[in-house]
Amino acid sequence: MAAPMLRWVGRGRRWTFARVDGGSCHRRGAPTGSTSNRIRGQSSVAQQPLYTTQKPRKGEHKWAAVVGLEIHAQISSNSKLFSGSQVRFSAPPNSLVSFFDASLPGTLPVLNRRCVEAAVMTGLALNCHINKKSLFDRKHYFYADLPAGYQITQRRLPIAVNGSLTYSVCAGKKQSQVIPKTVRIKQIQLEQDSGKSLHDDLRSQTLIDLNRAGVGLLEVVLEPDLSCGEEAAAAVRELQLILQALGTSQANMAEGQLRVDANISVHHPGEPLGVRTEVKNLNSIRFLAKAIDYEIQRQIDELENGGEILNETRSFHHQLGYTMSMRDKEGKQDYRFMPEPNLPPLVLYDATSLPAGADPQQVINIDQIRETLPELPSVTRERLVQQYGMLLEHSFTLLNEVGLLEFFQNVIKETRAEPKKVTSWVLNTFLGYLKQQNLAVSESPVTPSALAELLDLLDSRTISSAAAKQVFEELWKREGKTPGQIVSEKQLELMEDRGALEQLCHSVMEAHPQVVMDLKEGHPRAINKLIGLVRKATQSRADPAMIKEILEKKLSS
Repeated sequence: MAAPMLRWVGRGRRWTFARVDGGSCHRRGAPTGSTSNRIRGQSSVAQQPLYTTQKPRKGEHKWAAVVGLEIHAQISSNSKLFSGSQVRFSAPPNSLVSFFDASLPGTLPVLNRRCVEAAVMTGLALNCHINKKSLFDRKHYFYADLPAGYQITQRRLPIAVNGSLTYSVCAGKKQSQVIPKTVRIKQIQLEQDSGKSLHDDLRSQTLIDLNRAGVGLLEVVLEPDLSCGEEAAAAVRELQLILQALGTSQANMAEGQLRVDANISVHHPGEPLGVRTEVKNLNSIRFLAKAIDYEIQRQIDELENGGEILNETRSFHHQLGYTMSMRDKEGKQDYRFMPEPNLPPLVLYDATSLPAGADPQQVINIDQIRETLPELPSVTRERLVQQYGMLLEHSFTLLNEVGLLEFFQNVIKETRAEPKKVTSWVLNTFLGYLKQQNLAVSESPVTPSALAELLDLLDSRTISSAAAKQVFEELWKREGKTPGQIVSEKQLELMEDRGALEQLCHSVMEAHPQVVMDLKEGHPRAINKLIGLVRKATQSRADPAMIKEILEKKLSS
């Protein structure tokens, strides 16, 4: 049975921010604010939406879903977290492996300064408290792609704690009401990535690639304040934009630079939380939403049928759209956490605690990093709304589609057209063509310069709106012609001969006496038909406003 929940609305490569409507998983009137202290004092359980099966039985209880996320973001660094090995995607297998990465005896970790700075910057951007002293731990588990038999992480005292992430969803029949929501961040910790296991089923063997082993990760742990796949997808997308704006991670999910584990449970409101399952290694925002929504409904169905939920780790089969059991969930005792003996405490400073005469290359100054924070996505949206007078939902679309904001700003720089007209063309015409052909902005055959020139022709009334769309269609064919050349070749310029246009309007009126009669009998909308006929006769080269003016003058005479 399908739960009354919405799904992720991203299509193809076009990103839009999360939406909700009448069947929303979001409770009306309960948007969260951006003040983390107030949010931390609230009960996340009380804010959960309610779910029922499609055919509720008499006396049936409703269900509340609770979702928490663990997000692993690969740090943008030239070398690994504890070794000097390079970090490069798609390198030949086992070509970027140092002695330490392979866990040869006698090798010791050396902490990468860039990774620490990236963790501090990310923590500051997410409103976290930065711990001036943090510790490293060993987390033991035995996989073939983990040569040491343990992972170096930060369990006891991570580098950043108690933050918040504000994201937005959209409500209303036209999705025009933007609602901010906040999810608490429990902690951000530095840790190593593992290698990669490549399973060859034909030969019944597993191959190991250690290029990824030891790559620096930021693990961002979100509190269970989310309630469905849509909210989780919106929160992760916002975090992805923040990481990219900071430059701390490229966060390219297609290359495994951003991976998500989702912890999911359901319970009756007012009762203790249910047993949770963990869905591992979700590497697509769309699959994240689908996996969470499926798992919520699976648990509800299981409990409704008298079954029980196991505390287990599951994976998501993206082609078939369901989760499947992988293994029992390991407890903390199974990992046998212990302090990392080869790394001292990581000590950071601020302006008040910085030792006099300290070498800037030997210490990390939190306040100095705070001063270098770039403009964050939320601030960019506000600036776009204020600077260009666009709707808030349009600012979300510009940021969520990779490369679209840069394209928009380049067009603005090169055209005399009003920003609202540029916004309309970029978000409707340009993005519509991209969506139809499943192209990224970087793959577009229309450059910002070409669109700017087209909008200048439209703004100067050299061509009509209909002719501009014809020109854009020609530009999309990649024939290398400029908008001016296309207009000249196809003779799309607006008619400047008013006398000829008046004669054409007269001929159309004579050819359609019934339409003229309808107008005179008090049906003003009938004039639109005459305008359309005149435009058709001129191949859309006439200005509709001028046509209407001439027709009205002739009708009144």
